[in-house]
Amino acid sequence: MTGTSAQENSAVATDLAAELAASPVEELLATLDAELIGLVPVKTRIREIASLLLVERLRGSVGLSAGPPSLHMSFTGNPGTGKTTIALRMAEILHRLGYVRKGHLVAVTRDDLVGQFIGHTAPKTKEVLKRAMGGVLFIDEAYFLYRPENERDYGQEAIEILLTVMEEQRDDLVVILAGYGDRMARFFQMNPGMRSRIAHHIDFPDYAVDELLAIARLMLARMQYRLSTDGEATLAAYIERRRAQPDFANARSIRNALDRARLRHANRLVTRPDGAPLTREDLMTIEGDDLRASRVFADHAASPAAGERDS
Repeated sequence: MTGTSAQENSAVATDLAAELAASPVEELLATLDAELIGLVPVKTRIREIASLLLVERLRGSVGLSAGPPSLHMSFTGNPGTGKTTIALRMAEILHRLGYVRKGHLVAVTRDDLVGQFIGHTAPKTKEVLKRAMGGVLFIDEAYFLYRPENERDYGQEAIEILLTVMEEQRDDLVVILAGYGDRMARFFQMNPGMRSRIAHHIDFPDYAVDELLAIARLMLARMQYRLSTDGEATLAAYIERRRAQPDFANARSIRNALDRARLRHANRLVTRPDGAPLTREDLMTIEGDDLRASRVFADHAASPAAGERDS
């Protein structure tokens, strides 16, 4: 009996090693590390979920089962912290491990689910769910589904339909709710049925200055641009000031700033007074002056809205 048990344990250990070797998890997580700077707590949690799914698959192969794991999630954090990107990768991981049929992501907001008149919400919500089946439904700013101050609001109807599907078809659909942390906490407090169906709560921290600078370098490299020495120092100063503005959106604001720097870079080259031939370095180098023209530098007292329009 003991010998048989030892053989079984050896076989399971061998199978786990084989599963790990054949698993796409490490490859996908490596891609995630390459694509996203920072977010260590988020990546750790994603790795834990992927490990659980891998082990559950192996447990099933030897007749052990705890039932299908609940995979509905809540992503909380400020804008531009990578929630949608992580949701895309989560859909891919779930598909590659066999937990969803298609692995696609359907991203929606309240407007895609809630109608404006009686009888409109149910078909809208069901159509979205139909499109999302076999994959992941990502609902951004999910707390807007619930508006208790408006007695004629139809968001509660959408929530009830979602709750039913999340429970009855959780083996064919994963729902990720996303939004600001404090608002999501209130949403779950007011909707205990939704809270009880969410198994994984993942908080996305804001990026530090050095992480945002690394993100900027990565964005520019993908577009075949680079920062000069002065450009890098200027961008670091820009990030420090921009982060202090209340509408700062992390990587999203950095992308917007780089887009505007590229416009200034192009205009600078086109209007050069010397008319000298342009080199490859000229065409790809963002200088400090391309960033210092931002209102973030020109006027500290500028309104946040103005800073975002011309950052």
